[in-house]
Amino acid sequence: MTQEKRSLHKLPPDGGWGWMIVIGCFFVTVCTRAVTRCISIFFVEFQSYFAQDYARTAWIHSIVDCSTMLCAPIGSYVSNHFSCQVGIILGGVLASTGLVLSSFATSLEYLYLTLGVLTGLGFALCYSPAIAMVGKYFEKRKALAYGIAMSGSGIGTFFLAPVVQLLIEQFSWRGALLILGGFVSNLCVCGALMRPITLKEDSLRYPLKGEQMENEANTSTQLDSSCSPLCQDCSHKRLCYCTTKEYSFLLKPKFVILAVSFLFLAYGCSPPFVYLVPYALSMGVSHQEAAFLMSILGIIDIVGNITFGWVTDRRFLKKHRYCCYLIAVGLDGLCCLFLPFLTRFQLLVPFSVMFGYFDGAYVALIPVITGDVVGTSNLSSALGVVFFLHAVPYLVSPPIAGWLVDTTGDYTAAFLLSGFSMIFCAVLLGLAKMIRRIKKKPQPVAVATSDIKQEIWTNGDVSCVNTINQKEV
Repeated sequence: MTQEKRSLHKLPPDGGWGWMIVIGCFFVTVCTRAVTRCISIFFVEFQSYFAQDYARTAWIHSIVDCSTMLCAPIGSYVSNHFSCQVGIILGGVLASTGLVLSSFATSLEYLYLTLGVLTGLGFALCYSPAIAMVGKYFEKRKALAYGIAMSGSGIGTFFLAPVVQLLIEQFSWRGALLILGGFVSNLCVCGALMRPITLKEDSLRYPLKGEQMENEANTSTQLDSSCSPLCQDCSHKRLCYCTTKEYSFLLKPKFVILAVSFLFLAYGCSPPFVYLVPYALSMGVSHQEAAFLMSILGIIDIVGNITFGWVTDRRFLKKHRYCCYLIAVGLDGLCCLFLPFLTRFQLLVPFSVMFGYFDGAYVALIPVITGDVVGTSNLSSALGVVFFLHAVPYLVSPPIAGWLVDTTGDYTAAFLLSGFSMIFCAVLLGLAKMIRRIKKKPQPVAVATSDIKQEIWTNGDVSCVNTINQKEV
């Protein structure tokens, strides 16, 4: 591929082709996160066809989520060292292939490999680079741009949930997976929209190729001049140094605390999406109504994405995005605590509304909060790490919830554990913020002042004696 010339911008353009990037990221979230959510609609079909229990069937959804998040650093690496376009197009091919192969499944283990690992790897190559590209193009309207882009998850769920249910009824689960494979191949088109951009901040950390050659001619000690987001020829030592520079944010205390909180957040947010439809069916709700609950959750998710993104871009709230994020996570966890007590369709609808809204609200702010902590130039690598941290909780939370359902005979323990996990995430971040504020309070500072004393000698001369006293101001 011919190497493209990248225009140098001092600041993100906050518009122009950036809106095409937002549209591309929107459809990436439709084809990745919305499709992942809709896999829960296949849950009952897989369970009945393969005659397996809740825990073993739940591993399919867990492995998809885990592979998507676990391989996110690979997506960031491909985006940084080759291009975002290459990563997303390659991911689209892998994800589509995984879904098509899944339509020929003969066992759950087959689905673990194709639908879980292969499709999840394809999603990983698409998801984090697309999100990072939005942050490259926007600064002043970053939260709004992310709100629109991330709303693809909700809009996709709203439309895909009933469509997938209809496809299952018309063509069986095999035909539905085959059609989804064709749909997901549109990720390749989304990748073509991701036009590269180089900011002044990036050029200081990753010089362009011409500048790089000049620097290398002048001195061989400037190893960081060999780093570039483009695909370039680097020696082994320089490549290692580049990688170290890219992940230097891992030592920041603020990022460490944020990373720990993501572990609890990821554990809590997954089970409601996996078990909402099976729980509704166990309460006597029809299949169409259960799928409609997912549609409601998806459409309200959009409202949360866009409204929270727009509101937190306002001047009076821009400095308080962190607190808005905490509130959204805490209220989402509170919704999970009430879910076991909702036993009718009329009561489950308000849950879908509330849970969907706050889920969309905090999801839109995750890249914004991460960017505020690590900076725009490190955002792609940081998002790779953030999604990587989601991997293990996404992997273990649905099977643990399924084991609790099999053991206790109902969903109460599973949903309560999910809710408390999300609330603990909000409490942890809130305590960390309070501790930082306490440490930032001004302390007394010692200032040297001079007192001048006059001494009159017997001969009439006047001499000044300076004495330095330490006074606290």
